[in-house]
Amino acid sequence: MLLKTLRRIAVSCLLATSSAAFAADPDASLKMPFPAPVAMTEGMADLGNVKLWYWDTGGPGEAVVLLHAGSGSSEFYPYQQPVLAKAGYRVISYSRRNQYKSEAGSDLDTFFAADDLLHLMDFLKVDRFHAVGNALGGYFGLDTAISKPERLRSLVLASSMMGIVEPDYTKAMSALRPKAFEELPLDVQEIGPSYRAANPAGLAEWNARHERAAKRAPARLHNKFTWEALGKLKTPVLLMTGDADLWIPPYMLRQVAARIPGSQIVLVPEAGHNIHWEQPDAFNEAVLKFIRGK
Repeated sequence: MLLKTLRRIAVSCLLATSSAAFAADPDASLKMPFPAPVAMTEGMADLGNVKLWYWDTGGPGEAVVLLHAGSGSSEFYPYQQPVLAKAGYRVISYSRRNQYKSEAGSDLDTFFAADDLLHLMDFLKVDRFHAVGNALGGYFGLDTAISKPERLRSLVLASSMMGIVEPDYTKAMSALRPKAFEELPLDVQEIGPSYRAANPAGLAEWNARHERAAKRAPARLHNKFTWEALGKLKTPVLLMTGDADLWIPPYMLRQVAARIPGSQIVLVPEAGHNIHWEQPDAFNEAVLKFIRGK
């Protein structure tokens, strides 16, 4: 039954560069400069128990909230902010507790990150939104989809292991990352080899922003992510990973997709654990195509 389900999953592989650009420079997609940002509001959102740093492009369009990875912050979306805003969306991101410019708060040992997300949306007067979660950010998007599905228009889980607690899944994931893996530099763990070789300047900037992100807070969740829980999801879900992602390779992502009714998959060539940074055109194209249909 599972095999039949897997066979029915539609898998898309995206290369965002045009054929002409690819012929002129086959590595152009790995060397993209940051586009000019659009105007946005920046500030500290006082949520009572914590103040979080955020930015918001504003506007009347549907809100898209970018949820950063554990190694990141609200600084990690220079490629997404202008593209999504110019497509007509209100684009928002924020740094979770203890990370770039955000405070730890008075309840650091007891808070839930999904609650912070929803309290920030209330602060910004956003009712329903598209959540785009990268890596650890996907955990909190998924937690919200289970606890408060009425708040989400859609959910993108990009390069996220999702915190699934099923024994078969956790065993396979542990086998992918032996102890020696943990001793590798973080950029080797998270950035694909093609990007590291082709774009040393981009890699240096990624590392600099990671250093500024500082210490992350505990990742507490309201829900346990079981196959049963995933099977009950009502929010439309897009799953993405890079073909060089050492954290959740395509094979493992297909196992998850088989458990989420109606989910879609996009596999991005020559990308590691940071698709939005390494292959931003492919990432943006996939996200826009998905949320436009929701």
